[in-house]
Amino acid sequence: MDRHVDRTVVVLQPGYLPWLGFFDQLSRADVFVYYDDVQYDKHGWRNRNRIKTQDGAQWLTVPVRHEGLPRIADVEIDQRTAWARKHVASIRQAYARAPFLKRYLPALEEVLQRKWERLVDLDLACASLMADWLGLKRQVERSSTLGIGGVRSERLVNICRHFGASRYVSGDSAAAYLDVPAFAAHDIAVEWQAYSHPTYPQLHGDFVPNLSALDLLFNCGPDAPLIAFASIR
Repeated sequence: MDRHVDRTVVVLQPGYLPWLGFFDQLSRADVFVYYDDVQYDKHGWRNRNRIKTQDGAQWLTVPVRHEGLPRIADVEIDQRTAWARKHVASIRQAYARAPFLKRYLPALEEVLQRKWERLVDLDLACASLMADWLGLKRQVERSSTLGIGGVRSERLVNICRHFGASRYVSGDSAAAYLDVPAFAAHDIAVEWQAYSHPTYPQLHGDFVPNLSALDLLFNCGPDAPLIAFASIR
């Protein structure tokens, strides 16, 4: 539909234990659409993220199984290793001295230890838990359930039109390929995220940006939303 309301749509691929920029986009959205039926990127952020340890940034990677070029929604978790237990142990060790570890880790551990089959379901559950901690309540959809066609920018425009959006917020990296005139043709304004990563009290030496948002939550607790989204006007 083309009946516009004052509504912002964000379309973003799911990620594991996302970084602050992910939640910044969520905070700007009225409707947040997980782009889960596009091709899985093997070396991206769908199944991994970083925490900070005494030895610097450390990857937490969920092992996956897939053949060919699957959709994100179809990628399965490889259950042959105790990855969840290892992730929890790594987090507990890295943030043992963090003031808010005990506040958040039990709920996160419960989520991670569930019997997940598909990566996308794990990603969405973790992001939902972290969004609750950051005070974010938004309408969340999955592109795989919408039945909306099109390719590249055309499909993003069609998703915006489906929800009657007047604005589409995009990550800065899309500037090289996003067809902005296609949005303008349907009176949809494109806004660029331009996220300015905050600094905050952090363990283990010099500040390291772009980690999982868990780093901010464990270190700053209930102050995390004020720190993460201070730049939003």
